[in-house]
Amino acid sequence: MPIELKICGINSKSIIETIVRNGGCQYLGFIFYPPSPRHLSIQQSKELTSIVPYYIKKVAVLVKPNNQILEKIKNLPFDYYQLYNVTPKRTKIIKKKYKVKIITAITVENINDVNNYKNYENISEIILFDGKGYEKSIGFNHNLLINTPKNLTKMVAGNIRYNDKLDNLNKIADIVDISGGLETYGKKDASKINIFLENIRKLNDKNKKKNSSN
Repeated sequence: MPIELKICGINSKSIIETIVRNGGCQYLGFIFYPPSPRHLSIQQSKELTSIVPYYIKKVAVLVKPNNQILEKIKNLPFDYYQLYNVTPKRTKIIKKKYKVKIITAITVENINDVNNYKNYENISEIILFDGKGYEKSIGFNHNLLINTPKNLTKMVAGNIRYNDKLDNLNKIADIVDISGGLETYGKKDASKINIFLENIRKLNDKNKKKNSSN
């Protein structure tokens, strides 16, 4: 299967247009977390999500969201809520009440953190393994994920850069999640986005050829 891509921290119309024009991105993340420099107001998120094509999934990124923020975004066209620091019990409640698909984000330092996915695998459509820094793009050892089940839909983030070689991630992840690695001085950089999308395309083409020859 081709590796999929989520670009997170979307906060401008021009960047959405760059991503759409180049193709190859399946998810866009919109952040509702005030400590992040990529945090959006409700009005900003309305304007930006309205121009995203139907075939790209829109993701609301939320850290321990309270009822107030959940009510504010409930009528926005999000396909997924990406939840950090939310218990399995509350995740079930949010999923049922707002009728939305769930990406559970698990922050990782060691294998014990990785194994926390077991508490969410029957609730969430996707499990995101991320570094501990939330908005700071702190990395972790992605090889910790090698023994997670193949039937688990895995998204991987954490200090991924625009020019990284992605072959290793392709072996352990279904979806790559990148944000800060596509930025220059805290702003999304169209040239870095173009390079990253091209690298994803090359990787998927290589894998397609490899599979067709087997």
